[in-house]
Amino acid sequence: MQNLNLELKESPTIPLASYAGILVAATIISLWLGSLVWCFTVDISSLQVFGLVPAILIRTFLHTGLFITAHDAMHGTISKNRQINEGIGTVASALYALLPYQDLLANHRLHHRAPATEKDPDFYDQEPQTIWAWYFHFMKSYLSGKQSWILLIGMSIVFYTLLFGLKVSLANLLLFWLLPLLLSSCQLFYFGIYLPHRRPEKGYTNRHRATSINCSSIWSFLSCYHFGYHWEHHEYPDVPWYGLPAIRKSE
Repeated sequence: MQNLNLELKESPTIPLASYAGILVAATIISLWLGSLVWCFTVDISSLQVFGLVPAILIRTFLHTGLFITAHDAMHGTISKNRQINEGIGTVASALYALLPYQDLLANHRLHHRAPATEKDPDFYDQEPQTIWAWYFHFMKSYLSGKQSWILLIGMSIVFYTLLFGLKVSLANLLLFWLLPLLLSSCQLFYFGIYLPHRRPEKGYTNRHRATSINCSSIWSFLSCYHFGYHWEHHEYPDVPWYGLPAIRKSE
C-alpha cells in the first residue's frame, strides 16, 4: 500500500472501529449521490433564495467531502485492504472532478515530504504571494498537461449527457454541480493549503511548516472536515480526518 506514513510520531490510541473508514467514506459518497439526484430533479423556482443557497452550500460541503475521502485513501486510512482503500479513493477522486487518483497520490507524497518548499507542488513561493496568485498556481498544478484534456473532454461528455440525454436543466447543472465544484476547490485551498502553509511573518517554526486554526471541533468540521487542524494532520498522517479533533485535544 502506497500510503503516506512518513515515520512520524505514533498516533495516540483513538477508539475508532476498524470499519469506520469504509462507513464514513460510503456515507459521504452516498449523500453526495443522493443530493445530486434530488438537486437535478428539483424545480429551482420552488426553492427561492432561502432554499437555494443552503442547497448550494450543502452540495459544496459534500463535494469537498469527496476530496477529503480521496485524501484519506492516500494515507491508507479508509481500509487496511489495499484494493478497497484504493478503489474508494479512485471513485471519490473521479466523482470530484475526474481526477486520476495515482497522480494525486504522487503529488501528495511530495507535499508531505517537503511541505511549503520548492519541492512541494502545492506551495507558491513567488512574490507577491497573494491568495489569488497562489490559488491559480494550485489549480494549474492539478490541471496541467493531459489532465486538462481529461477534464475538458470528460466533463463535456458528462455535461452534455446530463443536459441532453437525461434532460437535466441547465440551471440545475450550473448551480448544483459546477458551482459547488468551484466553491469546493476554494474551500480546500483556503483551509488545506493557504491558511496552514502560508509563510508567517517570523518564519516557520516547525518541521511541517504548518499551523492549525484555533477553533472548536464543530467549526473545524463545518469549515473543511477538520482540514484546518493541519499541523496535527502532518504530525500524525495515519489518522483519518474524523480523528483529528481527538489528536488535537491530546497534544
